[in-house]
Amino acid sequence: MKEALELLCRVPAHPESRCWFLAWSPGGALLASCGGDRLVRLWGREGPVWSCRAVLGEGHQRTVRRVAWSPCGNYLASASFDATTCIWKKQEDGFECITTLEGHENEVKSVAWAPSGTLLATCSRDKSVWVWEVDEEEEYECVSVLNSHTQDVKHVVWHPNQELLASASYDDTVKLYREEEDDWVCCATLEGHQSTVWSVAFDRSGERLASCSDDRTVRVWQRYQPGNQHGVACSGTEPTWKCVCNLSGYHTRTIYDVAWCHLTGALATACGDDAIRVFEESPSGAAQEPSFSLAAHVPRAHAQDVNCVAWSPTEPGLLASCGDDGDIAFWRYQRPESC
Repeated sequence: MKEALELLCRVPAHPESRCWFLAWSPGGALLASCGGDRLVRLWGREGPVWSCRAVLGEGHQRTVRRVAWSPCGNYLASASFDATTCIWKKQEDGFECITTLEGHENEVKSVAWAPSGTLLATCSRDKSVWVWEVDEEEEYECVSVLNSHTQDVKHVVWHPNQELLASASYDDTVKLYREEEDDWVCCATLEGHQSTVWSVAFDRSGERLASCSDDRTVRVWQRYQPGNQHGVACSGTEPTWKCVCNLSGYHTRTIYDVAWCHLTGALATACGDDAIRVFEESPSGAAQEPSFSLAAHVPRAHAQDVNCVAWSPTEPGLLASCGDDGDIAFWRYQRPESC
């Protein structure tokens, strides 16, 4: 199965520290990385060679944990253990920090833009999720503070085409939020993991959500609307999210990240056992719950824990990963004929 995932190249992105996270620009031309060295780096490619195009180093005083591009690609947000989120704007000669968002009491663990580009979400070790509104003058206002989780919130991610927000937490749950009468409310709690949920990812349709955990499993959740033909009960007019697949027995340590390729449907994981795995959905009838099979496994993808996997938004099969070794690795995934 190793042949399904081919290493293209490896670059020392944050050589003196951990590389925590990667984010592709919407057009796929740039890859942003962040690390324990308090830096954000932007990477571009010429032919097969990836090189650093910019270093954003004046924004944070501590580890930068996550980065996220705005849908237009002109802004980059970075979330840091210094309890702030920086907004970087693309200029003619690079990126400039135009504002710093403050308010969280502790480390900001994740940041994400809504598909409209007018909303931003952040989450923190202070157990809260904040929703920020962005106006045309580039002013950022916190419009809601959500305290639905009882522990450290690890990750936030938006639905691909709706203003629906998901968060993952140390309290072993996934929460979903939407706006209701000018305020944001928790509209669903997904329970089933036995330990910390580290990351969540929507598929291209937004009808499925994958979550990964310290319990060494990946769960796939399906959204069912009221009156659905599958006999899944819903409460009033609110959709129900049901776990339809539990991938267990594949990972030997904590799964830190899960990424759903919107071009091919492949599901990749980053694990504390230094490995990368890719899963493919098995063909099944429309009425059956989905099943996934292991399509690729690289046991020593990084010298230490793999922290993130990120599929290119424009190039099918191109996967980037990063780890505690400070490296970024670029991979070419080709779906095995047996899948």
